[in-house]
Amino acid sequence: MKEIKAFVKPFKVNDILNQLLQAGYPNITVSMAEGTGNFKNEESTLSTHFSITDSKVAKIEIVCNDRDVEIIVSIISTKGRTGNPGDGIIYVSEVEKVYKVKTGLENDED
Repeated sequence: MKEIKAFVKPFKVNDILNQLLQAGYPNITVSMAEGTGNFKNEESTLSTHFSITDSKVAKIEIVCNDRDVEIIVSIISTKGRTGNPGDGIIYVSEVEKVYKVKTGLENDED
């Protein structure tokens, strides 16, 4: 299994989520975040919460089977793209185990 974590422009999130849901990927976590990066936008403002962040981003997280990674990354990249610097970044990481909170059992032990 893999975890895909994407940092994208907040105004692109609805397009990304709608496409992921239509493609059959309903288990998505989205949160608002702040960060820094190489690209500095003229509209950047210093955060009122943190002293060094200047960019509002949305973080999308999804855990999936290995075979679904390319499809999900393609959806996020295509729907999240504006063509301008600072569009975001996508990470793919290995997931060793998944446990259900309710039972404490590994996901495949149901």
